[in-house]
Formats: sequence, C-alpha cells, structure tokens
Amino acid sequence: MDKICEELYRIGIVPVIAIDDAKDAEPLAEALIKGGLPAAEVTFRTAAAEEAIKIISKKFPEMVVGAGTVLNKDQADRAKAAGAKFIVSPGFNRSNVEYIQSIGVPVVPGTASPGEVEQAIELGLECVKFFPAEQNGGIAKIKAMAAPYTKMHFMPTGGVTKANLNDYLSFNKVFCCGGTWMVKKDLIAAGKFDEIEAMTRDAVNAMLGFKLKHIGINQDSPEAAEGVADMFDKFFGFTKKVGNSSVFAGSFVEVMKAKGRGDCGHIAIGCNNIDRAVYHLQKQGVKFEEASLSYDAEGHLKNAYLEDNFGGFRVHLGKNE
Repeated sequence: MDKICEELYRIGIVPVIAIDDAKDAEPLAEALIKGGLPAAEVTFRTAAAEEAIKIISKKFPEMVVGAGTVLNKDQADRAKAAGAKFIVSPGFNRSNVEYIQSIGVPVVPGTASPGEVEQAIELGLECVKFFPAEQNGGIAKIKAMAAPYTKMHFMPTGGVTKANLNDYLSFNKVFCCGGTWMVKKDLIAAGKFDEIEAMTRDAVNAMLGFKLKHIGINQDSPEAAEGVADMFDKFFGFTKKVGNSSVFAGSFVEVMKAKGRGDCGHIAIGCNNIDRAVYHLQKQGVKFEEASLSYDAEGHLKNAYLEDNFGGFRVHLGKNE
C-alpha cells in the first residue's frame, strides 16, 4: 500500500462528507479531529466540495483529506489543486483512473466485481473501494472475491454503520471503511458539531473495542506464583493453569513466576487491532516502550506496552480473541 492508504488503515474509518456550505468545513474538520478521526472524503456531489477541501487542507495539514465522487479529469484537477491527498471514485473508469495516476495523486477507484479488481491490478493498484458495500453482498462478497487477489485491499463504503463496522474491519483485506453515520448532512447544516464530535468518538471507541483481558501480578518465584493462584482457585473457583513464565487463575488473573514489568505487575487491555489502537493512542499523546513492540509475520503489531505506570502496573495491548 502507498503511504496514504497505510495511514488510512491505521485511522480505520474515513468519514464520507457531502457538504453544502464551505463555511462548515473548518468546524466540521475540527470536530472530526477532536473525535479521533483525522480523515475525510469530501464528495464532489456538491458545489462546495472544492472550497471545503481547500479550507481543510490549509487549516488542518495533519488531516488526511481526500476528494470523493471524482468522475472526470476536470474534477481530478480541481481536487488536486484544492489539496486533496487522495481521490476516490464510485466506479471503475479506466481512463479516469489512469489520468489521476498521471497527475500523481493516490487513487482508490470503486469496484464491485472480480473483473474490475483485475483491471485495478493491471494498473498497479493495491487499494480499491468496494461500493456500494452492503447492497453488493457486504463482507461475505469481499471475502469470496478477495481470495485470488492476495495483494489487493478494499475500502467498503455504502451501508457501513457502527453495528457492522467491525465485521468489515476484522477481515485483513479491508484496510479501512468509509462511513457517513457520524457526518450526516442534517447535522452539518444544523451546525451540530459537538454531536458530530461525540458520534465520531463513539465510532472510534467501537472500532478499537478496548476491554480488560487480564491482570498480571508479580511474584518472586514459581512457588509464590502457584501459591497465589491456588488461593484464587480455592476461594473463587478460578482454575489454576501452570505455564512456562506464569500461572493463570481462570482467565483474568495471571501470576508471574518472576518480577516482570511494573512494580506490582501488568494489566492487559484487549483491542480489535493493535496497529490502530497504538495510532489513536499516540494521537492523544500516549507513548509506547519501543523495546516491547513485537510483530506478526505480516508486520502487524501483536504486543505493545505503554511507557506510563498505572498505580504500579504497566499496561500492554493485546488483540481481542
């Protein structure tokens, strides 16, 4: 994936915006950033799109703002001039895609069939839009269609909601999702940017899916660890399971055989995607211990410790099962 698509992967959700009045662009972008989504696809369905992209790209250079519903060369040129960092089209128009490539802007064309995906591959693309997602068979169709195309990644848009968001994002060939539910036109027109910010934050929280996995308690020896686990087993029925470096009591208590990170131990927080969780936490100023970062065979994070202590405990991220 190119750098823009890699960043969109970490952000996870791209709000798809139809804006009627360019004066709303700045407060809208601010609401999205505060809510945790520094990205937007501003569609060329309205006359204000070009000016809105120009305002957002100038006022918020950190935001990954793109142009959507780009159907021809004129719109592509205007999108680029306005500062769009990527361009999206609803369908696959080969000459349009080739032109956008020629002007040096990353393009994510719409696809709905294997034939269109193969045309995208022929043009050297690794990321395409899947549109309209729900009406075209949803995640089931993406999974079926993606199997032969090992390097292709999809951005489903159309019918994606908070309720089905993670059905899409849990599939490793989906690099992000486009959605409108947090940026509906009536909310924008009414100036309800606080509500948009709250809905954006709610969408991010749903995507990340943070939850407590287990608490690790430091002990000085294997015998001491088993003794603590035995107490949890005896009094609460948390079945003891002895491992190489620790002893579990049930699923939520891990007793370390030797002192590990943290004065008292560690707390494991689960999430749906560690890459995205780290990205979003870093945007809030959270720092991670570089030495703790570990990766799977595909280069995705599988473990990450925060630098801060939480009441004598270190906190690390793990993937939800």
